[in-house]
Amino acid sequence: MFFYAFAIGSYESKIIDDIIEEIHGIIPKGLDVSNNIVGMDSRLETLISSLNIHLNGVRMVGVYWLGGIGKTTIITTLHNKISNRFRSISFLTNVREESTKDSGILKLQQLLDDTLGVRGQLTLKNIHEGVKVIKDMLSFKKVLVFLDDIDDSRQLEHLVGKHSWFGHGSRIVITTRKKYFLRAYGVDYMYEVDKLNNVEALQLFYSYAFKQHLPKKGYRDLSIHIVQYADGLPLALKVLGSLLFQKEVKDWKSELRKLEQVPNMEITNVLKISYDGLDDTQKMIFIDIACFLKGKNVEAVTTILDGSEFNVESGINALVDRCFIAISKDKMIEMHDLLTQMGKEIVYKECPNEPLREADYEDIWMFIKY
Repeated sequence: MFFYAFAIGSYESKIIDDIIEEIHGIIPKGLDVSNNIVGMDSRLETLISSLNIHLNGVRMVGVYWLGGIGKTTIITTLHNKISNRFRSISFLTNVREESTKDSGILKLQQLLDDTLGVRGQLTLKNIHEGVKVIKDMLSFKKVLVFLDDIDDSRQLEHLVGKHSWFGHGSRIVITTRKKYFLRAYGVDYMYEVDKLNNVEALQLFYSYAFKQHLPKKGYRDLSIHIVQYADGLPLALKVLGSLLFQKEVKDWKSELRKLEQVPNMEITNVLKISYDGLDDTQKMIFIDIACFLKGKNVEAVTTILDGSEFNVESGINALVDRCFIAISKDKMIEMHDLLTQMGKEIVYKECPNEPLREADYEDIWMFIKY
């Protein structure tokens, strides 16, 4: 009798363990997100609306802008918000970095084990086999896939291919610094991440510089100057806030004077990743705009630069697609202040003994304008 009771108890215990394991498999794990999140509600609302989760078809959404704007933070928060509506989920981070390594794309394909539920049981021999397995095994599954930091069309082709690769109700979210990838790939919705407004920027900066929601006495005006310098870029606000934490007023003033002359390298290095991806012509047009032509009429700028050997119209379009510049409704060229500073710093480092040609451009500009 004792043995029978023990056997029944062991059997029930195993059932309970199996149920617990199944529940853990069903309930998605939340991803780590900073506590200092500002301005997220409106951005999440836009993204969730664009996903149309209630609809049955497959839908792909792209999130784009330069590095430092908070794309990863946004989609991580989005994952935690909607993942409970899906059984099969994969979040692939640092796709750009991982895919530059040997067999990087293959490694990322294997991460799709998350959605197949066969972790460690599936060994892919090559990329082509991986693509076939993904199409065969996911075409009937409702999945939620995040691809963070795509910068090569092959990454999209090999990892998520076409809408038909996935089952009804699937949602694919992609982040990139290159808008044209999303357009060429044919995503259903493209979301350009906005800069933080002044109120949001101050809140984020305070959370890093003071570890609270309000500035300390005597620091408010200095905080406003720092926020104006950051121009709504979350990365800059975090870096500078952390740098100035627990520093005295005199140190803040010193750092501000330094920033007026030399950009913070931690911020610049992130922005420069996108610059390094430009071709030589695009780089030269970017430098000319950053140093002399920001805020000018795009048609007039095209006229100025047409005197060079550049393919100007193509170059300007490329800078728009890569989010270096924007063209306003009245056709003026807009550029983020930190990109402008980076462009001037690049010129200074490459030609420290040669003065900028600003006077030459002003003469040409006055001639065209009048």
